[in-house]
Amino acid sequence: MELKPIAERFILHWGEMGSRWGVNRTVAQIHALLYLAGRPFDAEEIAETLGVARSNVSNSLKELQAWRLVRVVHLMGDRRDHFETSTDIWELFKVIVEGRRQREIDPTVGVLRECLSSDQLPGEDTGTEQRIRETLAFMEVMTAWVDEMMRLKPDTLMKTLGVGAKLSQFVRKK
Repeated sequence: MELKPIAERFILHWGEMGSRWGVNRTVAQIHALLYLAGRPFDAEEIAETLGVARSNVSNSLKELQAWRLVRVVHLMGDRRDHFETSTDIWELFKVIVEGRRQREIDPTVGVLRECLSSDQLPGEDTGTEQRIRETLAFMEVMTAWVDEMMRLKPDTLMKTLGVGAKLSQFVRKK
């Protein structure tokens, strides 16, 4: 597949953004390619289209599968594995939020709770304890809010976000 200029620009940009998000550039580019194409690709086609090594594609696909952003599909008459991603941006957003929460937020909340229940806590500075409590409270409120937002249907979530933006603008003006 030959990429057209806009698709190429998007894929390259997504790769750059991926590296800023802590994701390998090729991983992000493969996801962008599958997202834009809206159809399954085999690993060889991905490697040829993006001009990257086949081994890099294989490793990147494994990472995308671990994130649950890419799934293996089989096509009639073709023995190779093909890979696809959802083209529903809200579904992708939810998968990414859930994955980041499991990898980053939940372990941090666990450590904060352990710190606050530790026998060594009384030996710490009061400022340290206070900031850990504040951080834990903040993270618990934010995760509860995210959980509620993720339960909404996409159209309801968009309306909620729009109302939230208008409310924020109104509060700032006062």
